[in-house]
Amino acid sequence: MQDKLEQTAEIIGEQIADSEIVGFFEKHSDKIVDFAVNIFAALAILIIGLYAIRIILKIMNKILVSRSVDETLRRFAHNLSGWVLKIMLFIAVASKLGVETTSFAALIAAAGLGVGFALQGALGNLAGGVIIMLFRPFKIGDYIDVQGEEGFVEDIQIFSTIIRTFRNKTIYIPNGALSNGNIINISEKGNLRLDVEIGVDYASDIKQTKEVLVAAVEGIEGLLPTPAPSVVITELADSSINFKVFLWVTPETFYSVKAAAIENCKIALDKAGIEIPYPHQVNISKK
Repeated sequence: MQDKLEQTAEIIGEQIADSEIVGFFEKHSDKIVDFAVNIFAALAILIIGLYAIRIILKIMNKILVSRSVDETLRRFAHNLSGWVLKIMLFIAVASKLGVETTSFAALIAAAGLGVGFALQGALGNLAGGVIIMLFRPFKIGDYIDVQGEEGFVEDIQIFSTIIRTFRNKTIYIPNGALSNGNIINISEKGNLRLDVEIGVDYASDIKQTKEVLVAAVEGIEGLLPTPAPSVVITELADSSINFKVFLWVTPETFYSVKAAAIENCKIALDKAGIEIPYPHQVNISKK
């Protein structure tokens, strides 16, 4: 029985040795070994390269921090350097796998026109990011009004700028649109003046109304003590005397102070018997 098993094993071994697969491997064994070595080498380059990029970016960030470089510029330089280093790493890995680096240049040159049209939006956003870095219309932490959106700048990346609204929504705005549109930097000068408009009846005493409005807004949480709140007449409208209450706040407390000021003014005017006019409808019926 054992002899039969040994004979069967020898026959199977001879058939495998004579098979096309084994022949192929024997014929191309050198190339297969070289390719396997290149794959492992490429993986090693990829892993080591990604780790090295992280270290390089950390060192670069520490250097920029030590030299007191603005956070906005630091983040932009970090993102841009990361992209460039990863592209270089990709080319190195492809080269190790046997892809000729000169073919990349030929491919880019041959498809340059098509790629240019396809990526014109991305390239425009990249150019917009560079323009923002050069002219610095805003920086991280500023409160801006752009493209119909208001919010605090959280990050300026290569292709887009990220802002966070008061409703805690994150908005990504392409840098190309930012660089070509109007930018209102609300917080660049520091504190903001908040204008609260109030209209009262023509029969109201102007001096009393001013005193009531000033007293109503004093002590609101988030209101800056200086400059002190003030009230002026801005318009003699068709049915009301319009006043504006000038308050000074920070960008962070703008909306909370505004809501509190409107509520306090309404309550104070009601207590003082000063009427806020509103349209009246009179029904005339024929008898």
